[in-house]
Amino acid sequence: MPYPPWTSVDDAARLLQDGQVVAIPTETVYGLAGNAYNPDALAKIFAAKERPTFDPLIVHIADIAQLQDVAQDIPDAAYRLAEAYWPGPMTLVLPKKDCIPDLCTSGLPSVAVRFPSHPVAQEIIKKSGLPLAAPSANLFKHVSPTTAMHVAEQLSDRIAGIVDGGPCQVGVESAIVSLLGEIPTILRPGAITAEMVEKVLGKVKLGISSSKPGQPMTAPGQCDTHYRPQVPLYYGPITKDIQLPPRTARIAFGNTEGVVPETVNLSKTGDLVEATAKLYALMHELDKPEYDLILVDPIPDSGLGMALNDRLKRASIKHLP
Repeated sequence: MPYPPWTSVDDAARLLQDGQVVAIPTETVYGLAGNAYNPDALAKIFAAKERPTFDPLIVHIADIAQLQDVAQDIPDAAYRLAEAYWPGPMTLVLPKKDCIPDLCTSGLPSVAVRFPSHPVAQEIIKKSGLPLAAPSANLFKHVSPTTAMHVAEQLSDRIAGIVDGGPCQVGVESAIVSLLGEIPTILRPGAITAEMVEKVLGKVKLGISSSKPGQPMTAPGQCDTHYRPQVPLYYGPITKDIQLPPRTARIAFGNTEGVVPETVNLSKTGDLVEATAKLYALMHELDKPEYDLILVDPIPDSGLGMALNDRLKRASIKHLP
């Protein structure tokens, strides 16, 4: 691995102003940031990640008032959600302003916007004076990074800088809420749950996310296969008589028995917040040549567990080898 281009906040802001791309910490995962107004910077993000341009980017701001810089026809519902949960792990999909290039939104007339709570991310946005497009700082479809070293392992020789802001506290990507229709729609579950959105807006619906290759996606993270380690990961029912590779690792949850002994545990007490914060880090830890398969214990599919199930189903192979 090339020596990581560790970068200060001030240097990161200058690099971003110069049209470079820099990995920055957020509370969800590390993001690969570039000037959201600059098509050349956006192209560098797609190139570094090897990300297809039909997968739109999320624009990051550092003040609710900045919504007006990137979106238009903003409904009252957006401000109500922003007042309740920003800064935080929630992205809003709104009609875009013309100043946001089509490359950022995959040609869609809408833009995904978020106000992160990580103080380092906020400082970089403010010092750069720019809204920053910032998908996860990893190769496309690989496991998202929750530490600066995770970024360095994949992108060291591809980007201008990495700002180390410590481990991410939330650990999975933001919830995405579309406010384009009459009923708010959860396009991607996250730490801001459907129940939390309902408390502010009333009725919401869950979007059915699926990808059609080559066609613009309604929001990031909609690929049917995503977040995958290089070692095959399986998330689903396991019978006791199944033949597993001898080098099978198991990510346990709670104190349940498994078909193989646990290798690591998301949360021995069954705490979904702890499990969410640790998921990607443990996937990185086990994504090593000494393992042939990673199994993950079942996780309740409610509240924050919906976000974990969403990521694990996309990361999972469909059938055991």
